[in-house]
Amino acid sequence: MAITRAPLTPVRWPAEAIWEAVAPALPGFTVEVLPEVDSTNSELMRRARAGRPDPVLLVAEQQTAGRGRMGRQWHSGAQPTGQRSQALTFSLGLNLAPADWSGLSLAVGLSVAQSLHPDIRLKWPNDLWWHDRKLAGILIETANWGETSAGRYVVIGVGLNLQTPDVAGLSTAPVGLRELLPDVDAAKALSSIAAPLVQNVQRFEAYGFAPFQSAFNARDALAQVPVTLSDGMRGVAQGVDASGALRVAGAQGVQRINSAEVSVRAQPGPCYYHCEPDA
Repeated sequence: MAITRAPLTPVRWPAEAIWEAVAPALPGFTVEVLPEVDSTNSELMRRARAGRPDPVLLVAEQQTAGRGRMGRQWHSGAQPTGQRSQALTFSLGLNLAPADWSGLSLAVGLSVAQSLHPDIRLKWPNDLWWHDRKLAGILIETANWGETSAGRYVVIGVGLNLQTPDVAGLSTAPVGLRELLPDVDAAKALSSIAAPLVQNVQRFEAYGFAPFQSAFNARDALAQVPVTLSDGMRGVAQGVDASGALRVAGAQGVQRINSAEVSVRAQPGPCYYHCEPDA
């Protein structure tokens, strides 16, 4: 007997509800959903360079060339026919002029984690982890308003796995949000994340990273973990300071790591510098 499947119901995106929650504090804000785009970050950066730095939340139902930090490809897995979305991908674009840009990606990651689940941890500087597996990544890019302006147009991209991707060869194994929240879909996740994200980015603009420091350290996946940096430095991660810099205790004492181009890898095995016993 042949079995037929009903077509997948289109996602009912909460665009109007998000707009109503955000627009009063962000004049001109819009929500836009595209069925397919190469990258939501790339699309908003193209618009900004073409003179369209509008405040917008751009959601893609499918990305064909998603990007991560340091030029890496964002792997979210293809969506099988008739199945729920495998990932949520969106970018928030808005104009910002904070006194200090340090720690923005950390504040964004913290906001997303707080909106989703209390067990989600943060891996400096821009990943969300659950049980040492990567749940989401953040990519922040900027375009200057003009040569004399202190502000910039900021594009904050978020890639969140909903289903655990079947991707081999990654340095950190991936995980999907449905392992924590089995009934979640892309619309529910976006509804939880969007408005608090805008509020927290505006809070960062006004006050910097310091108000987020304590909450970030409470979710820090690298706290008291031996780490190796891409520049060869080894030590034990000691949380982040009020500027968002990672503190690493090594042979030369505690060093502050604040370069976005430095990768940090947790290392298994014994701890060599200033280790504390497990709680």
